[in-house]
Amino acid sequence: MTTRDYSVRGMTCSHCVLSVREEVSEVPGVRAVDVDLSGRLTVTGHDISDDAVRAAVAEAGYEVAA
Repeated sequence: MTTRDYSVRGMTCSHCVLSVREEVSEVPGVRAVDVDLSGRLTVTGHDISDDAVRAAVAEAGYEVAA
């Protein structure tokens, strides 16, 4: 099991957090997602693709900070 942390830009409300959580939870290999309004995203799972996580965040309408 691997845990990775990301910083997400642009979230301003609980709906933003929910949108990111829902999109990232659909990434293959993801077992757990924790997101807070400060922009902290923690993803736990097996063989998680950074590109897939970034794409899921973008699909939700936000951006992972470089």
